[in-house]
Amino acid sequence: GSCNTGPVQCCNSVQKADAPGVATLLGLLGIVLQDVNANVGITCSPISVIGGGEGASAQPVCCEDNSHGGVVSIGCMPVSL
Repeated sequence: GSCNTGPVQCCNSVQKADAPGVATLLGLLGIVLQDVNANVGITCSPISVIGGGEGASAQPVCCEDNSHGGVVSIGCMPVSL
């Protein structure tokens, strides 16, 4: 479970950037994405906070851009632990 762009995270939801709701959330946060097919993680936490990934309700992911305070993470790819 390595991630070269930041911590492996567990997100409540991972959806395409152009999905209804996700696009609205990105707009409210002032985040403009060039790639509407990018996977966006919603409400993400580092897995170490959760306790090794046990009890994570969603797929563990590795995201390219985690600079939005955990509300959204951009460019998320599934990882296996």
